[in-house]
Amino acid sequence: MKKGLLIILSGPSGVGKGAVRRILMENNRLNLAYSISMTTRPPRKLEQDGKDYFFVDEATFNKNVEEGNFLEHASFVGNQYGTPKDYVEKLRNEGKNVLLEIEVQGAKQVLAKMQGDDIISIFLIPPSFHDLTKRILKRKSETPEIMRARLQKAAKELGERSNYKYIVLNDVVTKAAEEIENIIEKEIKKQQAN
Repeated sequence: MKKGLLIILSGPSGVGKGAVRRILMENNRLNLAYSISMTTRPPRKLEQDGKDYFFVDEATFNKNVEEGNFLEHASFVGNQYGTPKDYVEKLRNEGKNVLLEIEVQGAKQVLAKMQGDDIISIFLIPPSFHDLTKRILKRKSETPEIMRARLQKAAKELGERSNYKYIVLNDVVTKAAEEIENIIEKEIKKQQAN
């Protein structure tokens, strides 16, 4: 059995990574497994522990950092996020194509550590910064200070897109998801040919 691909879906906060990921996960042809990240932030409305994130306290998270149990980890607006390494490798060794939906800072760490034809990086961009601002403000799930921090960080993160293999515009979520499905299918065919 061939080892699965590692697919990095990244982009600035508020660009719609979660919405695109949910559509991708419904496509059985892609043989996707979602890499669930660990975080210290509280769940948002509709998010479930063990499905969207592993929600943990600071002590548990820090213990995992000390033990080297993360592919990447980052601190973002007062919360920590990390991708459990053993969880990802177990899924890939089972032949699953593992989808990482991660912030730009975390994607940078993964791309610095992992190279190869089986690593696919996709950067999701908004139609405009104005549109991104509207999306973040519409959430109303955070304080104005955190929303400002997210917007400042998003402005910087948009400059990172050249570090990714693919850049996909998220103007219409279903259209962006379809473009990414085509990318993944092309990469799966390449991987099977090798």
